[in-house]
Amino acid sequence: MDSAALADIARELLRTAPGDFVADRTTRQRAVRTDDRELAAAIGKLRKPTPAAWIVDLLASENALDDAVDLGPALRQAQASADPQQIATLRKQRSQVVAALADTGAARAEAAGHPPTPAVLEQVRATIEAGMADPHAGAAIRSGLLLRPLESVGFEDVDLTDALAVPDAVPDAWSGSDAPPIPITAGRRGARRSRDSGPAQDAPDEPDARKSPAADEDQRDPAAERRSAREAEAAARRASRDADAALDQAESALEDVEDRRADLDRRRRDLERQLTALDQERADLDAEAERLGQERDDAEAASDRAREALIAVRRHRREGS
Repeated sequence: MDSAALADIARELLRTAPGDFVADRTTRQRAVRTDDRELAAAIGKLRKPTPAAWIVDLLASENALDDAVDLGPALRQAQASADPQQIATLRKQRSQVVAALADTGAARAEAAGHPPTPAVLEQVRATIEAGMADPHAGAAIRSGLLLRPLESVGFEDVDLTDALAVPDAVPDAWSGSDAPPIPITAGRRGARRSRDSGPAQDAPDEPDARKSPAADEDQRDPAAERRSAREAEAAARRASRDADAALDQAESALEDVEDRRADLDRRRRDLERQLTALDQERADLDAEAERLGQERDDAEAASDRAREALIAVRRHRREGS
């Protein structure tokens, strides 16, 4: 299947008003079903974006996010060099850029008839900031294929699980305006391995029986706890998205049944109109047949009278001669 073709269709659908998404998706699916059933099936599986992701996709369609994402490398460099003055300057610039984009997104959403709530706008801002903090997230928000909001936590990778409608169409991220692209999947795997492995530690030869419960509490791994919390959140998010996908499929199936029922109703009305017309035509033919029958009877009676008159004339002529 052509991922680029699917991505183009997905971008168009993700920009439509949320209330029109399912109907528009069904229309596009039916339009390509005859020529490409595989593409049609993939279109049917496209999920509706969350309100925040929809607004980010609207901004991406106008290339409004490029300047924000391009600011990311400078921010990351300033944080790496620990330059407090530069960090303060860039953070102020980031706040201004993010606020302006959130206002633009809110205006676009309101113009489309779906004004965002403060909570949705906060997710929009967080998503844009995530795109500035992580080059892979930057590529994701600029793709126009975003399905859910993103969030950056410290210097950790932004979680892009199930974040894109067509992941294969967003293979690269840019770490800077003149830097080569980084494969998203490879970058994710390498970063995850380095983060999960951590520095090697020598294991003690035997457990220390003198450790108290308080010491065990101190030895808990905060990173592991955060990782577990993120995994639980990701699982809950996936369950929510699966439920949304099931709802979309049910709505699509219901719309398909309603369309078929409406088509049958139209066909039935057409047949009823045809039957009414045929009944009227038959009534007209019956009336015409009755009129012609009467004319035939009248003509037959006239013929009988003419024949009788002719016989009478002939008889009279013979008697006179």
